[in-house]
Amino acid sequence: MIQCWRLDDSRQTLVLGSHNDHLAEVVYWGPRLSDKEDLTTLYKAHVLDVTGGMLDQNPELSICPEATRSFPGQPGMSLRDKDGTPMLPKFCFAEAKEEDDALTLTFKDQEGILTYSARFAIDGQTHMIEAKAWVDAAHPVHLHWLSAPVFPAPQNSTEMIDFAGRWCGEFQMNRTPWSAGMRYRENRTGRTGHEHFPGLIVPCGGATNASGHAYAFHYGWSGGHRMAAEELPDGRRQIQFGHATRVELSAKTRFGTATLYAVFSDDGINGCAVAFQRHLRDRVVTWPHPDRPRPVHYNCWEAVYFNHNLPELKEIASRAAALGAERFVLDDGWFGNRDDDTMALSDWEVDARKYPEGLQPLIDHVHSEGMTFGIWFEPEMINENSNIHRAHPEWALGSEDQILGRQQKAVNMARSDVQEFLFDRIGAILRDYEIDYIKWDHNRVLPLPDAAQTRGSYALMDRLRAAFPHVEIESCASGGGRIDFGILSRTQRVWLSDSNDALERLKMQHNAAIFLPSAVTGSHVGPRECHTSGRVYDIRFRAWVAAQRHMGFEMDPRELIDDEVEVLSKVTAWWKENRDWMYRADILRLDSSDPAVIAEQQLAEGGGRFVVFAGLAGTSSQIAPRPLRLTRLSPDAMYRVELINRDDAPYLSRGTPLLKSEPLVASGAYLMAQGLTLPWSFPDKMWVLEGTRL
Repeated sequence: MIQCWRLDDSRQTLVLGSHNDHLAEVVYWGPRLSDKEDLTTLYKAHVLDVTGGMLDQNPELSICPEATRSFPGQPGMSLRDKDGTPMLPKFCFAEAKEEDDALTLTFKDQEGILTYSARFAIDGQTHMIEAKAWVDAAHPVHLHWLSAPVFPAPQNSTEMIDFAGRWCGEFQMNRTPWSAGMRYRENRTGRTGHEHFPGLIVPCGGATNASGHAYAFHYGWSGGHRMAAEELPDGRRQIQFGHATRVELSAKTRFGTATLYAVFSDDGINGCAVAFQRHLRDRVVTWPHPDRPRPVHYNCWEAVYFNHNLPELKEIASRAAALGAERFVLDDGWFGNRDDDTMALSDWEVDARKYPEGLQPLIDHVHSEGMTFGIWFEPEMINENSNIHRAHPEWALGSEDQILGRQQKAVNMARSDVQEFLFDRIGAILRDYEIDYIKWDHNRVLPLPDAAQTRGSYALMDRLRAAFPHVEIESCASGGGRIDFGILSRTQRVWLSDSNDALERLKMQHNAAIFLPSAVTGSHVGPRECHTSGRVYDIRFRAWVAAQRHMGFEMDPRELIDDEVEVLSKVTAWWKENRDWMYRADILRLDSSDPAVIAEQQLAEGGGRFVVFAGLAGTSSQIAPRPLRLTRLSPDAMYRVELINRDDAPYLSRGTPLLKSEPLVASGAYLMAQGLTLPWSFPDKMWVLEGTRL
């Protein structure tokens, strides 16, 4: 007996099928199929031939491959009974619950101990598929591994793209050819990690940023993940995502995965990116002030570090406001006796030495300058040199002789007394002062991976958000160490990287936009000399790179000379004028013919306007700039395109391309086929073009 189910949106169809009550498998995922399609025929057509050296029938590549079905690859589940005996369930169909845009399938094992369920939901507007799995047991069992529902990877793909990184170097793309065996990545640091962003792109042959078929995945969990992209001996391919292995430290009767976000695109990587951007912005993030424009952000960290001085901070706040800042964030150093990073973490009370009248004088001054006030916390961490550690050493996670990270330990967030203490201390600050923003940091990896730690952190965030619904939260973890859809269901902004180096930011922002919209991606104009790279960049480059995302400043504004003040003020004013439509714009990666050019097009909802940022990240191998082709325009429509910073052309740009002197009017067909001819430029510069459909 064959049973089949399908989910559709206007772009894609997902078909699942089950034979003889076995676990279902994905038998089709790709372009939208006809409503007349016979699903049983598709299931039969999906069956592979067999030949010498094979079993007489191919085991199903199911949504949770079972070792008991002779499956030759990685199983989707690994459990032990309470006495340590491995459990090898054989699941059979129990129930299918069909909703308009969702499907839940339930299977029971033959021993009557385990029940496996998987849910798939498709969003007709964002084109995102959400998939999750859970297993229930009749008595407590131990979990080693549970995959979210398994998807097949396309046969006409030659490579996969995943993401690596480091501190100050997040979102680096890796391209790995498909071959027999497995691409296995596991993050056991206890947080999402700079090193292992939980995302994967599988482009089909010939796909580019702007064309072709591509599939993409993201696992929305903040506690470390495992990814397996495996090619079986028969050529089939599977994609598995789940929590890192062995992170459930106690036996339980229910285990579940986080949500796996999956999408098919028929217009290249950009189609995946737009789906992730829109789904995160409109479905995952919840906004305290949904009707308020994203405020220009100022953070004082790279201006003062731990040296908090009220008159200085007031002066800095005034100068930031004069540049256009609308939010002032007081970073690390305001609490306990926190004079450096060796002390006082977890002593969340205002330092009376630095603030004898509390924070109110500074907050009053910030408000008088027309800005809101935000503050830094690192709730999940503790210094040994702190009052709380001396009083409660048992609150620290891990052994006494563990290696410290940034002179600190983590607190055990699974403990209810720790959560209660943190809620009381943080809540007191939020009650006593008018604060509408928290920069929530996480500056070390955990001493051991433990899913309960992540759930405890989620619980604290959820409780604080319920008590203080007006407060926005930024997820920071030494920059981009905790960025995923799980944390972003509780926060509204991420600090993409601790690097304010504009060139590094240009590259990171370009890749991160495959998953993140502008609205949540903090990007700041850093000091003239970058504190993490030592490079010195012109204020124009720094300002325009920050203006690509949620714009802010993070430098001592007293260092700016008059020309820098003028440029930064103008770019900030431009960002404010455009932020409303850019908030909902799609960030599209452009296929640049020059590898030295990193370019994107932010296209407004409805397609009526766009802005192109073309950053020269190195010296081109040819003399003259190659034309830059745009994307997703209406071929028959006419567009007016203007280079808004043409006055930045250097003295060695001696020619007369049209955009250096006046706007260009051309069809969408021309702009997408031929492209724009930009002026010559030195490296580490940005051209910015505005386009309007006429």
